[in-house]
Amino acid sequence: MKTVLIPTDFNLESLTILETLVQQKTEKMNIIFLHAFKLSDSITDMLMLSRRSRDYENVSDEFYNAINQFKSKYPSQVNCIGIEYFYGSTVAAFKNFLEAFDVDYIAYLKNYNFKPINKYSIDPKFLTERSGCEVLYLNTLTVHNTENLIETKIHEAQLQESNA
Repeated sequence: MKTVLIPTDFNLESLTILETLVQQKTEKMNIIFLHAFKLSDSITDMLMLSRRSRDYENVSDEFYNAINQFKSKYPSQVNCIGIEYFYGSTVAAFKNFLEAFDVDYIAYLKNYNFKPINKYSIDPKFLTERSGCEVLYLNTLTVHNTENLIETKIHEAQLQESNA
């Protein structure tokens, strides 16, 4: 089973990567959505680091619902989907984070555009590109959903019969 890390700002558009990921990777996956924060220089903020439950307020109910729907849609490919925060700004600390969660690769949308959710948010690309972990850049434009199409082609024999 592979573990995939997906940097996010928790907007619903960032979930479009899931469909692409499932279509390109056939193995069963654990998926972790990640947002990175730099550590504050304030001693008070450092002491309150363990009380970071308010960070989860950045995740909307719609985001959680969409994750649950996706997980139930692909139970054979998605084992679990989680949300984690990384606090730090060094590559060494980020490598430890990746090792702790046993991350196999990091997935980005090709048109990924970082949007901070608060003043301590940092762009994870700085960390992910230097981490030594495989980084996948996925293109959502190549995703093709199966559609129920009606065949409209007229065969040669039918065309000649109708012209007679």
